[in-house]
Amino acid sequence: MDAYMSDHSPIPLLRLVNRDLLATLMKRTGSGASMSVRELATEAGVPRSTIGNLLSGGQESVFYPTACQIAAAIGVDVLILFTPTGRSTRHSGRTRLKAAA
Repeated sequence: MDAYMSDHSPIPLLRLVNRDLLATLMKRTGSGASMSVRELATEAGVPRSTIGNLLSGGQESVFYPTACQIAAAIGVDVLILFTPTGRSTRHSGRTRLKAAA
């Protein structure tokens, strides 16, 4: 993935609003069906570890395109699940994990 969006601006990070909300929405997606971690990861085109880490709290933020893919796979608007962090990054596109305290 290119580190820049189409207008060459840095890719914004979005923080998961609530991991319990993600789990709840996975139980009843926009289509009414439930999705497992594996199914959501496949449908969203992201690694299973990303979904698992978001659910466990091991990861709090993803890049904007990833957030959009996850929200679309569940069938909700991206801002239902994620909120902008106020930061953008020129990172390579790999997801960031929360630093250990």
